[in-house]
Amino acid sequence: MLTEPASSSGGPGNRLAGRRILITGAASGIGAATARMFAREGAALSLLDVQADLLETVARDTGGTAIVVDLLDEAATVGAVHRAAEALDGLDGVVNVAGLADNRPLEDLTSATWHRVIGVNLTAPFLICREALPYLRQAPAATIVTVASGAGLLPQGPGVSAYAASKAGVIMLMKAYARELAPTIRANAIAPGIVDTPMVAEILGGYATLDEAPFVQQYALKRVARPDELASACLFLTSEESSFVTGTVLAVDGGRTFH
Repeated sequence: MLTEPASSSGGPGNRLAGRRILITGAASGIGAATARMFAREGAALSLLDVQADLLETVARDTGGTAIVVDLLDEAATVGAVHRAAEALDGLDGVVNVAGLADNRPLEDLTSATWHRVIGVNLTAPFLICREALPYLRQAPAATIVTVASGAGLLPQGPGVSAYAASKAGVIMLMKAYARELAPTIRANAIAPGIVDTPMVAEILGGYATLDEAPFVQQYALKRVARPDELASACLFLTSEESSFVTGTVLAVDGGRTFH
């Protein structure tokens, strides 16, 4: 006998009504766009980031709770998850957006840089999900979404070994969680191509717009993504519209051909 998923969501503007969501990396870029979109869809939010001023702005815009935390600090990260859950009286979902890229040739890649990239991109989502688990298990239709990268499917060039390894790890982590936590918790990953965010602009500076960069020719749509386009993917995988989707990696990459 088939049963409807337990959720109070409805049409656009109400797809996350009543849901309590923790979002990391919420101060800017994809995370901020996701927070604003989720708020418009009725979610109650706890927002985590290390950038205090920007995070406060997003929290004001969304009615969310701002929790400033360095995701490289394990004790602080663990505490932040429980503060987030307490602020919302539980959790129905987690969206791991926070990420770090530090691209350099292998001969210049120090152990410190390696551990920093792996720490933010892979260890932090593991810690966030582990600590959120008791709350998610009490929710009727809990979800985990983690932003990986197209680089985790296939590295886009030299100098990305730490970043690509961390994002490939994220993809497998979500697949493992999908098997382990089913049927009550769904876990999925998103693999963006290049997105017009402050982090990307810092790494790929020198162009008037990112759409002018030569690598854009690898994309069928011949442009980079907007943060809200990735937020829409996070919304889909958090809402009941994706109620039969778990363990997948959704490439939101404008048709990046080498996938």
